[in-house]
Amino acid sequence: MVDEATRRVVSEIPLLKTGASPRDKELWVQRLKEEYQALIKYVENNKKADNDWFRLESNKEGTRWFGKCWYIHDLLKYEFDVEFDIPVTYPSTAPEIAIPELDGKTAKMYRGGKICLTEHFKPLWARNVPKFGLAHLIALGLGPWLAVEIPDLISKGLVEHKSK
Repeated sequence: MVDEATRRVVSEIPLLKTGASPRDKELWVQRLKEEYQALIKYVENNKKADNDWFRLESNKEGTRWFGKCWYIHDLLKYEFDVEFDIPVTYPSTAPEIAIPELDGKTAKMYRGGKICLTEHFKPLWARNVPKFGLAHLIALGLGPWLAVEIPDLISKGLVEHKSK
């Protein structure tokens, strides 16, 4: 179900090797290094392709992530806060990405603004444990969700540009 452009972008994100969760102490430090390397590579590739659309940072332990993502629609930039926690069973379980300000505005979202990734993304994640990481979550989960949902929310008047 993934188009050729997405396949190319994802193929350029480094695969991860360490199957560790925050409970694994030393191994988690290694996994976190791999996560950051993959995220940095993904951001660098996006910037080269003039497709810079998110910023992420984490707490010191790498268990809570937060930042901004944005979507350009009709030459207007719509920016949203994004956040997620690393599940205890990570990487077997993918994190649940939340965009709190969109909570309740679309059926493709759970309570607390968590975006729905169950049908399309979670099976893909499950087939690629532990090779997929946070960069893959952003590229194959958040990106496509924004591309489908934000234009729809704008057309329904549920999301307005900050200039209005």
